[in-house]
Amino acid sequence: MSDVYSKIKELSEKYADYTARNLSRLVQIKSLSAQERDVQLELKRQMEEAGFDEVFIDGLGNVIGRIGNGKRILAIDGHMDTVDIGNKDNWEFDPLGGEIRDGYVHGRGTVDQEGGPAAFVTAGKILKELGFNRDLTIYFVGSVMEEDCDGLCWKYIVEEDKIRPDFVISTEPTNLNIYRGHRGRMEMQVHFYGVSAHGSAPERGKNAIYMASKVALEVEKLNERLKFDEFLGKGSITVTEFTSSSPSLCAVSDYARIHLDRRLTWGETKESAVAEIEELIKGMNAKVEVLNYSEKAYTGLEYGMEKYYPTWKMPEDSEIVQKGVSTYQKLFGNAPKVDKWTFSTNGIMTCGTYKIPTIGFGPGNEVLAHAPNEKVPISDLVAATAFYAAFAYEI
Repeated sequence: MSDVYSKIKELSEKYADYTARNLSRLVQIKSLSAQERDVQLELKRQMEEAGFDEVFIDGLGNVIGRIGNGKRILAIDGHMDTVDIGNKDNWEFDPLGGEIRDGYVHGRGTVDQEGGPAAFVTAGKILKELGFNRDLTIYFVGSVMEEDCDGLCWKYIVEEDKIRPDFVISTEPTNLNIYRGHRGRMEMQVHFYGVSAHGSAPERGKNAIYMASKVALEVEKLNERLKFDEFLGKGSITVTEFTSSSPSLCAVSDYARIHLDRRLTWGETKESAVAEIEELIKGMNAKVEVLNYSEKAYTGLEYGMEKYYPTWKMPEDSEIVQKGVSTYQKLFGNAPKVDKWTFSTNGIMTCGTYKIPTIGFGPGNEVLAHAPNEKVPISDLVAATAFYAAFAYEI
């Protein structure tokens, strides 16, 4: 291992308690989507304390720290919003306690996914301590509203902040593996328009519930014949909500709606997914709608996008994947597992939409994401810290 990698590893371990304490402080601040203000101020404070060259909060509320001023741009991203705690009775400890014990930091957001930002703050501290002076600009991004709308934060960063990196590392949990993609997703609703009639003579009307029910059963069949990709797996579709209305409970339903969760594998697009549903409703008075997201950020800015989150994957022989692999090997002395996420991340925007080379490397196991008793090993935080700092030298 080169001297700089040895020093990075040594400093990552030296600052293990520092990283854990920073994460604990973040976890203690509840930070649901669009309510991240206080946690963002704490992350900004941590970046400033670590000696970053510049730290600012953009119009959407993303915290962006910069180190370096080179031509090539690397961004390291971690979203700061979390899901709610759910049923507190399912937790064995205070989900907002940030307790540090038995080699773990405990609490909501430790895995999904404030552990990544806590590690990259320490990575920035190490880079400053080592006098990092390569021809590289590194942006450390504590992003917002990901749990509500994957990629919205990066749409704003690229289109409004005018920051377009050459490479991106997502710090979503990977169990310290290198991830190079995941399935995309989209949200659709199908609206069915019937004709009401008195319930005593249903044959006089056209029941929207029957129309929607027939299509729902066809959706179940469609799920079995969707495309398969050797790396990403099969596409999927399911009905997640069914609603209807009628003039009265003694009348034929004249309106029904189903909500569809569609997961997209390689080769599937918004257009192909919509066309599949349009085929199922052919001949019916019905329409397919791809939904939109538009909400106010904690800054007061209203911003949105279509709820279509493109599939993405990086070739295994691409520069960013290979640099990730070599960084890992130099630090830890063995080859990493190269894999994919089950869920969706901001990579749908950085790579799926903008085609920016993206990989994932993060502390914690994704099986604990959104689950009770969420906790992250401090050893994972140390390894992630080392990886982010070393990757800046490697790239």
